[in-house]
This record gives sequence, structure tokens and C-alpha cells, in this order.
Amino acid sequence: MSSNVKKEVQKIADKTAWNPMRLVSSWGVRSNHAYTAGLLSVGVSLATWLVSRGKNDAKSQSDRWGIFIGQWAPTFFALGVGLKLEEES
Repeated sequence: MSSNVKKEVQKIADKTAWNPMRLVSSWGVRSNHAYTAGLLSVGVSLATWLVSRGKNDAKSQSDRWGIFIGQWAPTFFALGVGLKLEEES
């Protein structure tokens, strides 16, 4: 295949490929939004754990709530990285 044909095939493939980061970016979500959500989820995780402990819930239940919400932070940070790469491309 010639170089021009390869470029055209790649261009068509790029247009038809589903890119979730491009889709989310087209909605106006930026990497800073995801990073902020990640930092907020760390605080919400701590607050949820403290509130649950204050209600005299079982320690294991408090820990479960804190861990459940704490898992959101890495997800938001990963989305932030993906969105940042999309913004730079």
C-alpha cells in the first residue's frame, strides 16, 4: 500500500472508531473537572467514614462505606488523565 492510502485508511478508521474520551470531552467535561471530582471524593470518603463512626455503626460497616466511596477517586483521576490526553491531541 502506498503512503497516501495508509493515511486515508487511518483517517477513516479514526472517524469511525468509538472513543469514549472524545465523547465525554465533547460534552464539555475537562480533565480539571475529573481531577476536582477525585479530590472531592477523597474528602467525601473521609466524611462518610466519620459520620458512620459517629452513629455508632459497626466498625466494619463504617469501613465499607469509606472504602466504597474511596474507590471513586482513582476512577476520577484515571478519567482525568484520559481527558487530558484527549485535550492535547
